[in-house]
Amino acid sequence: MAWKSRTRSLQVFDTELSADTVEWCPLPPSQDVLACGTYQLQKAEGGDDAPASRTGRLYLFEFRREGPMTPPLTELQRLDTAAILDLKWCHVPVSGRPVLGMAAATGELHLYTLLDDQEGGRSLKAMCNLEVGAQRLALSLDWSTGRMESSSDVRVVCSDSLGCVGVFSLAEGALTALSRWKAHDFEAWITAFSYWNTQLVYSGGDDCKLKGWDLRAGPSSPVFTSKRHSMGVCSIHSNPHVEHVLATGSYDEQVLLWDGRNMKQPLAESAVGGGVWRLKWHPTHQHLLLAACMHNDFHVLHCQQALEGGGGACPVVASYILHNSLAYGADWSRLPLEDPAPQSPPATEPKESLAESRGHLRIQYESPTASFDTSLEDDAGRYIPEATVTPSTSSAASLAPNPDKDASSLSCLLASCSFYDHMLHVWRWDWTPEETRQECDQH
Repeated sequence: MAWKSRTRSLQVFDTELSADTVEWCPLPPSQDVLACGTYQLQKAEGGDDAPASRTGRLYLFEFRREGPMTPPLTELQRLDTAAILDLKWCHVPVSGRPVLGMAAATGELHLYTLLDDQEGGRSLKAMCNLEVGAQRLALSLDWSTGRMESSSDVRVVCSDSLGCVGVFSLAEGALTALSRWKAHDFEAWITAFSYWNTQLVYSGGDDCKLKGWDLRAGPSSPVFTSKRHSMGVCSIHSNPHVEHVLATGSYDEQVLLWDGRNMKQPLAESAVGGGVWRLKWHPTHQHLLLAACMHNDFHVLHCQQALEGGGGACPVVASYILHNSLAYGADWSRLPLEDPAPQSPPATEPKESLAESRGHLRIQYESPTASFDTSLEDDAGRYIPEATVTPSTSSAASLAPNPDKDASSLSCLLASCSFYDHMLHVWRWDWTPEETRQECDQH
């Protein structure tokens, strides 16, 4: 059966500072909440020898669908912070509330609690922070709670620019260091827990090495070291649905899938045409992997054949190509998209408005290599609903979106951000059988 893959923009937001991380809250009833972090290097006024400063901003948004003519994102809060390198929500509530972790350029790990205010809104409040080390940048973080199972043992792992990794426990609103060690010769770009065995921590560094660490044995030496990547390892994500499965990405533009029981040879190797800064497994569909590919946009890989032992590269079943700068942050939302994918523009008044401006639709920012076939505003600055946007389409033949044989289609909400043009995009991906699309078009 042939499947039709379509991506479409829902909204674009200018973050003003360079955007590098986006994260949807995984916990109900706050799955409509999106956090975005930024990083800006500010040159000092004293000349080339003066040290530069790093500043950032943390944005909080709410996603709400009120109608086809209304932009779905509402900004709830912005906090000026140190430059942000990574954000991750804890997968389980802490004291009954969602908690967001932030890795900062000051070498600190910050935690924020998502609170409801008296007016019915929501905002982040600082919970605690801890210095992971002096004279360094905190580069990445991960929570031990990836399988979303309640536990009194909530831990965070963090990597830094001096090649170190630290594990911290969270209890009674405070972080406590459990262990810290030198993991890599250069920057430790990424670290992550094995969600199935949280005593196992992975790390990747600019020394081109992927390593595993058993916290029970003490991190004096790794349990494995892989040199399979030929450049710096900058993304790692444990599959929360399939035990032992790990995805890694690198500046070498390869996504590798691993069975953690055999780290000598990957299950699959997929070339994605850009350095792989972030990888995210789908929150419910075990074979779908989202990749932020720096110079080559954002892609969804279908990994079923590789995970079932078939080998070969994982096919790309969807791409989002409307960013015009380094593709850094990306995440899946758990929020269901109950409305079907629009098939044709709705009838609106005045009728000539969108028709006359069809040749002038544009993204409302400048870039020297801008080349888009879609936009969200016309020349008068009016919001254009998703149904009128020309989507990117591709065919994915003979692939099922998940192991559920009864699945009729798949619709996903995603967010992504790009660096130098400081843009946040919210978009949807619809994957439907050709028969379903043809039936919809006939209606």
